[in-house]
Amino acid sequence: MTALADVVAFTCLLAGAVLCLTAGLGLVRFPDVLSRMHAGTKPQVLGVLLVMVGAAIRLDGWANAWMLLLVAAFQLLTAPVSAHLISRVAYRRRHVRRDLLLVDELGSAGHQDEAHQGDEPGDAPPERPEARPTG
Repeated sequence: MTALADVVAFTCLLAGAVLCLTAGLGLVRFPDVLSRMHAGTKPQVLGVLLVMVGAAIRLDGWANAWMLLLVAAFQLLTAPVSAHLISRVAYRRRHVRRDLLLVDELGSAGHQDEAHQGDEPGDAPPERPEARPTG
């Protein structure tokens, strides 16, 4: 292993660890679910990829590199999809601070049904207007 490869591996490992740390801090510090999901996926995925690159440079053998490549591929596939689904459920269950949204495309009149309140499952039957409490 050359000194240059060691420096590159150390740099990737350190940058990846810092990005994973910032993702964890973002999960604690941000105010709502959408901001937390953004902070939990973007720097975390890049951080894990940098850690995998640093480990692949440092470890010997193709078997280790292929295993790290599989871990990186699964991380790229699962983290954004799970964050999207969690954010979607949080929006539907109204656990989102709507005052922080710049654009609310799902809340516009063309996309939201007046009969559904947003806290019920998507396949729930609509409430009758006379059954809703007034006032």
